[in-house]
Amino acid sequence: MSIKVVQEYERAVIFRLVNLFKIILNLKNNLKGRLLPGGAKGPGIFFIVPCIDTYRKVDLRVLSFEVPPQEILSKDSVTVAVDAVVYFRISNATISVTNVEDASRSTKLLAQTTLRNILGTKTLAEMLSDREAISLQMQATLDEATEPWGVKVERVEVKDVRLPIQLQRAMAAEAEAAREARAKVIVAEGEQKASRALKEAADVIAESPQAIQLRYLQTLNSISAEKNSTIIFPFPVDLLSALLHQQQHSSTQQPSLSTQNQQQQQTQIQPINRSPVHKTNVFSTVVAPASQQYQMSPGTTYHSTIHSSDTSSKANLL
Repeated sequence: MSIKVVQEYERAVIFRLVNLFKIILNLKNNLKGRLLPGGAKGPGIFFIVPCIDTYRKVDLRVLSFEVPPQEILSKDSVTVAVDAVVYFRISNATISVTNVEDASRSTKLLAQTTLRNILGTKTLAEMLSDREAISLQMQATLDEATEPWGVKVERVEVKDVRLPIQLQRAMAAEAEAAREARAKVIVAEGEQKASRALKEAADVIAESPQAIQLRYLQTLNSISAEKNSTIIFPFPVDLLSALLHQQQHSSTQQPSLSTQNQQQQQTQIQPINRSPVHKTNVFSTVVAPASQQYQMSPGTTYHSTIHSSDTSSKANLL
């Protein structure tokens, strides 16, 4: 008898008459012989018969492996590279040895194909947003497929979804445009609320004239608190509006006076046309007040009446 020991997290699956069959019948090395009744042994000490019994240790701890990046064509015809992580353990040591040659390797290959099959039915948006649902679906599919192998899939996580560079740029531009649109909407809503608040404040101030004076004092107090050298004197709005009204009234009267003066000057000098008398080399000049001279061409008759504050004269020129 030979004594063997297995750890707490291990189990030993014992086969009998394996070495005997190998010696007598010269069979292949993968012959396991007959499984001993009672299932896997352990943890602790167990006995085997040398040259007759053989055993195989099985680790019952949770193991993990990475699924290599898989090039997958999504439902909306986008090529992405997706990798994942799978956590599993051996739930039945005897079945994991007798029903499958290598339970760990078989589970890895099955995880790759399952990842391709599930993600091929999803769109890109679903891959990026519904990772938890995809992980749960993969876990349920793998657990159902590996149950006859004595394997229990504990957890599946989608590790990374790699997009093409051009698609990344397009998605970044789309996200930036959406953020700018939301920012403009927020600014517009803030301005709308501020305008409503200002309107309400203006209505309150309009109800009591003393409120505007209090506002002046608050403004002066805030300016003086900042140690500013600027001096501001509040000016009454009513007085300012009266001065502006008076200035506008005076500016409207000045154009009317200037137009009246122009009309009077035009009526002072009135030309009278008479039949011309032909005389050669006859020139006449009338000297008027304010040093105004009128020179006439020969052979014309001109009647001029000039009014001044001191004198008035009439001249008939032939």
